[in-house]
Amino acid sequence: MSERVTVTLPADLVDCIDSFERNRSRFISEAVRHEIARRRRARLLQSLKSPHPEASEFAETGLAEWAASLPAGDEELVDLTAGRPVRWIKGKGWEARKR
Repeated sequence: MSERVTVTLPADLVDCIDSFERNRSRFISEAVRHEIARRRRARLLQSLKSPHPEASEFAETGLAEWAASLPAGDEELVDLTAGRPVRWIKGKGWEARKR
Protein backbone atom coordinates (compact mmCIF):
# COMPACT_ATOMS: atom_id res chain seq x y z
CA MET A 1 0.00 0.00 0.00
CA SER A 2 1.32 3.44 -0.88
CA GLU A 3 0.44 6.91 0.23
CA ARG A 4 0.98 10.05 -1.79
CA VAL A 5 2.98 12.82 -0.11
CA THR A 6 4.25 16.16 -1.35
CA VAL A 7 7.92 16.87 -0.79
CA THR A 8 9.74 20.00 -1.89
CA LEU A 9 13.37 19.54 -2.90
CA PRO A 10 15.97 21.91 -4.35
CA ALA A 11 16.09 21.79 -8.17
CA ASP A 12 19.74 20.70 -8.24
CA LEU A 13 18.90 17.73 -5.98
CA VAL A 14 16.05 16.70 -8.27
CA ASP A 15 18.44 16.91 -11.26
CA CYS A 16 20.88 14.68 -9.41
CA ILE A 17 18.14 12.15 -8.63
CA ASP A 18 17.06 12.17 -12.27
CA SER A 19 20.63 11.40 -13.37
CA PHE A 20 20.49 8.15 -11.37
CA GLU A 21 16.87 7.06 -11.61
CA ARG A 22 13.93 7.86 -13.83
CA ASN A 23 11.45 6.88 -11.13
CA ARG A 24 11.89 9.61 -8.50
CA SER A 25 9.44 7.98 -6.10
CA ARG A 26 11.39 4.73 -6.09
CA PHE A 27 14.68 6.57 -5.57
CA ILE A 28 13.34 8.66 -2.69
CA SER A 29 11.61 5.67 -1.12
CA GLU A 30 14.90 3.72 -1.20
CA ALA A 31 16.83 6.68 0.24
CA VAL A 32 14.31 7.09 3.06
CA ARG A 33 14.47 3.35 3.88
CA HIS A 34 18.27 3.54 4.06
CA GLU A 35 18.12 6.59 6.32
CA ILE A 36 15.55 4.98 8.63
CA ALA A 37 17.76 1.87 8.91
CA ARG A 38 20.80 4.07 9.63
CA ARG A 39 18.96 5.95 12.37
CA ARG A 40 17.69 2.70 13.93
CA ARG A 41 21.26 1.37 14.06
CA ALA A 42 22.45 4.65 15.58
CA ARG A 43 19.66 4.50 18.18
CA LEU A 44 20.57 0.90 19.02
CA LEU A 45 24.26 1.78 19.41
CA GLN A 46 23.33 4.69 21.68
CA SER A 47 21.11 2.38 23.71
CA LEU A 48 23.97 -0.10 24.11
CA LYS A 49 26.27 2.68 25.30
CA SER A 50 23.71 3.98 27.77
CA PRO A 51 21.17 1.26 28.56
CA HIS A 52 17.90 1.70 30.39
CA PRO A 53 18.37 1.29 34.17
CA GLU A 54 16.26 -1.88 34.17
CA ALA A 55 18.56 -3.39 31.54
CA SER A 56 21.55 -2.61 33.75
CA GLU A 57 19.86 -4.37 36.67
CA PHE A 58 19.22 -7.39 34.46
CA ALA A 59 22.86 -7.40 33.34
CA GLU A 60 24.06 -7.28 36.94
CA THR A 61 21.73 -10.09 37.96
CA GLY A 62 22.95 -12.28 35.15
CA LEU A 63 21.21 -14.62 32.76
CA ALA A 64 21.73 -17.71 34.91
CA GLU A 65 19.98 -16.17 37.92
CA TRP A 66 17.18 -14.87 35.71
CA ALA A 67 16.74 -18.28 34.09
CA ALA A 68 16.65 -19.90 37.53
CA SER A 69 13.79 -17.59 38.48
CA LEU A 70 11.59 -18.81 35.62
CA PRO A 71 8.63 -21.06 36.47
CA ALA A 72 9.33 -24.79 36.49
CA GLY A 73 8.86 -26.50 33.14
CA ASP A 74 10.21 -23.61 31.07
CA GLU A 75 13.87 -24.70 31.16
CA GLU A 76 14.03 -25.26 27.40
CA LEU A 77 13.20 -21.58 26.72
CA VAL A 78 16.76 -20.48 27.50
CA ASP A 79 19.92 -22.32 26.45
CA LEU A 80 22.49 -21.27 29.06
CA THR A 81 25.31 -22.83 27.03
CA ALA A 82 24.60 -20.70 23.95
CA GLY A 83 26.27 -17.40 23.25
CA ARG A 84 29.20 -15.99 25.14
CA PRO A 85 29.41 -14.62 28.65
CA VAL A 86 29.55 -10.84 28.96
CA ARG A 87 29.43 -8.36 31.78
CA TRP A 88 28.35 -4.74 31.95
CA ILE A 89 30.94 -2.19 33.04
CA LYS A 90 29.36 1.12 33.95
CA GLY A 91 30.67 3.91 31.75
CA LYS A 92 32.41 1.42 29.47
CA GLY A 93 29.73 -0.92 28.13
CA TRP A 94 29.58 -4.67 27.54
CA GLU A 95 32.78 -6.66 27.90
CA ALA A 96 33.44 -10.32 27.14
CA ARG A 97 33.94 -12.43 30.24
CA LYS A 98 36.03 -15.59 30.48
CA ARG A 99 34.02 -18.77 30.90
